[in-house]
Amino acid sequence: MDAPLHTTLHRTAKVFMDDGRAATEDEAMALLRSFGLTIRVGPEIHDRPDAQIALLTLVNLARRTLLGGVEVVGVGEAPRLCLLGEGENLASAVEALGGRNVPNAGGTWPTALIGSADAGAASVGWRLTWAGWRGGVAPIRDGFSLEAAASVMPLAPALAAAVCMGEVFAWHAGDHPMAGRRRAGLSLWRPEADWEAAAPEPPLMRLPSSLWLIGLGNLGQAYAWLLACLPYPAGGLTVMLQDFDRLAPSNDSTSILTQAEGVGQMKTRWVADWLEGRGVEVLIEERRFGPWMARQPDEPAAALCGVDNPAARRALEDAGFELVIESGLGAGPQSFRNFALHVFPGARRAAALWPTTLDMRGRDVAIMPAYADLSARGLDDCGLAQLASRTVGVPFVGLLAGLLTISELLRRLNGGVGYDVIAGSSLCLDDVEVSASEARPYSHGFCQRVPERQASHSYARGTSSLARRPSANVLNMATRPMSAFGAALS
Repeated sequence: MDAPLHTTLHRTAKVFMDDGRAATEDEAMALLRSFGLTIRVGPEIHDRPDAQIALLTLVNLARRTLLGGVEVVGVGEAPRLCLLGEGENLASAVEALGGRNVPNAGGTWPTALIGSADAGAASVGWRLTWAGWRGGVAPIRDGFSLEAAASVMPLAPALAAAVCMGEVFAWHAGDHPMAGRRRAGLSLWRPEADWEAAAPEPPLMRLPSSLWLIGLGNLGQAYAWLLACLPYPAGGLTVMLQDFDRLAPSNDSTSILTQAEGVGQMKTRWVADWLEGRGVEVLIEERRFGPWMARQPDEPAAALCGVDNPAARRALEDAGFELVIESGLGAGPQSFRNFALHVFPGARRAAALWPTTLDMRGRDVAIMPAYADLSARGLDDCGLAQLASRTVGVPFVGLLAGLLTISELLRRLNGGVGYDVIAGSSLCLDDVEVSASEARPYSHGFCQRVPERQASHSYARGTSSLARRPSANVLNMATRPMSAFGAALS
């Protein structure tokens, strides 16, 4: 039996189906296949891990959205210096993530520049730039780049990649007149501040050592990718992964760790395998999150939530966590670029933000021509309703939300301001709204970062096999200790 369309449809194609620009699913997919990107890298790619984080993050995001292809010029024989991707060298890591290494640019696609790479004949493009806790892009012709800082927070180059991908998509989609003509960026230290202006930013010294990740879709996988960017010592991070679902074909279009060969696997097992291949100790919980959950004293006290279920979100403050950072994304064709972050305990309770009377229904997109075409081709009313209810999704917005979520932990651990709320849109990063709070001292487990001069890993890891991974501990109703049952049912 063929898989239902709502589990296989490319979530970015749904943008053009839901806003009426594509009259059929095939038209929407053809539009995405006309989108592509050329990435040029400078010689810095051979010896700077931050440049490699920017490149591999951009390739990963772009290949999921720009179905015309992603070509990379300039990698050569560079060794792999970060834990992202797979393979013995950087070129193989690019290929594993869906990019194509080429000696020269072959298309008329826009261009992204990393490091001191030359723009060549490109007429449209951006230079990625980052310093300290800030990252973004500037049009090639602008000649702008951030002044070098004393140290680079390792999430800043990933931020530059996410911002770049947002501008590339807006340029291809033609839905923002300034795309390709403006600078865009963000400060992870002060999201409301001018990202171009140098400001006092401390070096990253402390990292969270124990985390609970709730939901392993677009957001949860973004959290995992970003944690792998950070300079942890060996054995420095333990993560509890919680999800009840399996990977579906549609997850490949939005979720940054998903690959086609993983379809059908439990999300927890797939993400655990990826994290364990990078030295993270993993625990697994394969139940839905809800009011029955009860954290045990020896389990992670800080939780990162990335689910779009209001009932689960309402229960976040009642599971026994000491700190919860929740992020969410917009859903419809006009709001899919929106992101928001909430921290608990905070100014408002989760039950007040997502009351039982909350109406989550959006505009009825089933009246659009693409849905009429599917109906004419035999998709029944149930299938149409399921498809219409699925959210539009792009991986770069999920990564932006993930960056703000992980940075909230890092900021609190390194002497910065805490926020109750951060909200904005990838289309207008100059207008991010925040609500600052008096952050309590972070007491949920931390470790010291590995000094840059000592950071060394074995990067020649192939793709690990789930069959070879016996170490992840699976916690579910059948294996949880009796004390957990009592707490959950009380």
